[in-house]
Amino acid sequence: MKIKLIISGIFCIFLLTGGVAAESQYGKIDVYYNDKLLPGKEIAKPFLKIGEPFKLKVNMTVYQEYKVSGQLTGLGEGYFEVIDGPSKMDKYSSTILKANESHVFEWTVVPTDKWAGGSLPINFHYSIVEKGNPEPVVNSEFTIAYCTISNEHYEGETPTSEQLASENKSIQEQPSSKNSSSPASAPAFSLITAISALVLVFLRLSRQ
Repeated sequence: MKIKLIISGIFCIFLLTGGVAAESQYGKIDVYYNDKLLPGKEIAKPFLKIGEPFKLKVNMTVYQEYKVSGQLTGLGEGYFEVIDGPSKMDKYSSTILKANESHVFEWTVVPTDKWAGGSLPINFHYSIVEKGNPEPVVNSEFTIAYCTISNEHYEGETPTSEQLASENKSIQEQPSSKNSSSPASAPAFSLITAISALVLVFLRLSRQ
């Protein structure tokens, strides 16, 4: 319980200090929680049951040719499980985009019982690398959602990978005008990396 309070306090500091900037010279990012666009500095704050699925989507658009990589991260292992998406937690998915092209990273995630009764963030870490340069021009991370997880178990149906794939295919086949959105701010690096490091230290100390 003490560790959960520490993490909640640290994350409140992060919220107060901000963590989102306008779109950069390299591109822009649209962020969605359960298909709802999160504008500006907004972070989703859902109340979830153990095993309750939710969707996270990040639409990245670049202004010149880049390799873009993205992954979902948390404050430790086993707090969230990806049931559908291009990669598991803490694993990168990458693609190469030409100028003004977009790519959507989309995951369906469930919280486990490992942090039941507490709250913690789920983040998106991404990098942008230009051709011929091994060092990324952008290497950043931001929080998509700050999840409060109850002690109750989700009793609804958790969609299978096949059902999710069929649903995504139907959405992609719709006219592009129905799927378009207005530009949103591009999240950028803030205190989240430092916060994650502090939390890991607290977790290790608590086990000693």
